[in-house]
Amino acid sequence: MKFKLTVIFLLVLIFGANAQSVTYDNTSYGDDIRTVILQKAISIYDPLPLIALGSSERLRLSFDILSPNNEFFNYTYIHCDRNWQESSLQQMEYISGKLMGDIVDFKFSTNTYQRFTHYALNFPEKDMEITKSGNYILKIYRNFDLEDVVLTRRFMVLDRHTSISTNIRSATDPEYRFTHQEVDFSVNYEGFTIPNPFLDVNVTVLQNNSWNNAIYNLKPLFVNNNELSFNYEDKNLFPGTNEFRFFDIRSLRNFSNNVIKKYTDTVQNCVLRPDEPRFHLNYVRWLDYNGKREIANSDGTNVVEDGDYAMVHFYYKSNDLRDLGDLYIYGELTDWQLKEEFKMKYWPDYKMYSVSRLLKQSYYNYHVVLKDNDGHLDYTMTEGNHQETENDYTLLIYHKNIYYGYDELIGAATVNTNTIKWKFFFSFSFTTIFSSLLTWIKI
Repeated sequence: MKFKLTVIFLLVLIFGANAQSVTYDNTSYGDDIRTVILQKAISIYDPLPLIALGSSERLRLSFDILSPNNEFFNYTYIHCDRNWQESSLQQMEYISGKLMGDIVDFKFSTNTYQRFTHYALNFPEKDMEITKSGNYILKIYRNFDLEDVVLTRRFMVLDRHTSISTNIRSATDPEYRFTHQEVDFSVNYEGFTIPNPFLDVNVTVLQNNSWNNAIYNLKPLFVNNNELSFNYEDKNLFPGTNEFRFFDIRSLRNFSNNVIKKYTDTVQNCVLRPDEPRFHLNYVRWLDYNGKREIANSDGTNVVEDGDYAMVHFYYKSNDLRDLGDLYIYGELTDWQLKEEFKMKYWPDYKMYSVSRLLKQSYYNYHVVLKDNDGHLDYTMTEGNHQETENDYTLLIYHKNIYYGYDELIGAATVNTNTIKWKFFFSFSFTTIFSSLLTWIKI
């Protein structure tokens, strides 16, 4: 009997540890799930899914299922630590009210070649409020079955106790002076108690809202009174990359930027102008969305219902790079991940890479990137890296709450490289404003 109990106890420990080690990401579980967007539920486009604790702010999730039939979906929240693993908190400790909700907002496509059903959710609902700050996973599943997961999406809840000053510059290290950007910053926590900042404070830095190449768990370099300094020369470097490529399929009737051919067979098709390597070219600045997309439809009246889908054909002229790794299309359209469905195939006879993917009518930004043989993302052979490139950087300040044993989010700010010379330290960027203006004037 003792042996059986020992075995059961060990199995619980093993499987419990494995459950705790799961890292949650932005994942769609099915190829019929398309155009997943999670952003602030406001008129101005703000793609960073972050709301203030105890505020009236809401987030909006939307997605399409490539089917003319509606399905029944539920959702819940999972509290995570700073590294996106499930925290030790029980749901009742961070959710006030019911622990799961239903998605009841859905619409069928109208006058579209590709039939789909559009779903939307504004949250947190008043009877399902969030009571603690930190990282969260929005988990969508079917028919009350928690194991039948449809998608997961990351979002953050902020309980602000800090102010952040930022200085983005070219790298101090001469080796990276012309290719990388250095994100120096300081955090002031006056009025908030942090017994051991070197132990209890960790910072995550994002470039253009991408978690794929984020810098995690930055510790303070110095502490001076109530100010934490993070002026590193090595741990806070990002490749500058290049301005994003783009294409416009807001209209499937008329030709537009970088679309050279349109036709219809089993689906609507848009052939893009072949791209070429830029790593050997001098830096050229142009206004972009920093990898984001604008869901819009110039052919209809309502992008939700009559925004159609088209098979978009990407081409990239290049020598064979397969010895170095694989090429991918990369940006918000891929959830900032190197997805297999966006992996490009090489055609030796044409010295060309290509990939095709069904995408919704939108204005898109993207990069062509190399996933090297070690699994790392590399721009050097495709886009090139320039320290002058305009980028957004988001800083997330986490504090270990010793009383409840979880990582609370006590500070956040987004800064654009163009704003630094004027010393603006606001949680928005000129790129966000520009994107909103573009949406309004429908260029």
